[in-house]
Amino acid sequence: MSDRGPSSRPPLDPTATWDRPLRVQFVHGLESGPGSSKATYLATHFDSVAVGMDTSSFEGAVATQATQIAARPPDALVGSSFGGAVALALLQRGLFSGPTVLLAPAHVHFGVEGRIPDRLRVLVVHGSRDAVVPIDDSRALARTGTPGRVELVEVDDEHRLATLLERDRLADLVRRAFVLGAR
Repeated sequence: MSDRGPSSRPPLDPTATWDRPLRVQFVHGLESGPGSSKATYLATHFDSVAVGMDTSSFEGAVATQATQIAARPPDALVGSSFGGAVALALLQRGLFSGPTVLLAPAHVHFGVEGRIPDRLRVLVVHGSRDAVVPIDDSRALARTGTPGRVELVEVDDEHRLATLLERDRLADLVRRAFVLGAR
């Protein structure tokens, strides 16, 4: 791990990183935590942090994540389900503006507007067999924001998106978020 701050610009090659591991902040889901399989996976691929938060308070969860962002600015944010709603709220409030991956974001359920702010690079990933959060919510969300800087990736999976933890798929998606709109 390095104490240097975030790099000034993303790599041109989506498979490359900077002179240090990418710093990723993972925002966990409603029924998981900082020790979840996605958090553990991200920690093996990146300089990753996953902060525990009280999921009974949406605003409290947003505040917890905002405090972590201010203390240790990440290069990328990854939010899963409830955490995807929290991550989207952080983007909308201007508390984070870097590349973001939203995994089956439950923004509609938690009253977060289905809007990605302009100019942000956001990859929305959703399972086609998700029975918890409707995929149409992610399809609508991905139609917002700046064209070419927002992308929807539909995968043959359920809500937990467990297949993303196979063969570096999630790591590749995090890196891909950096190059959205860069061409």
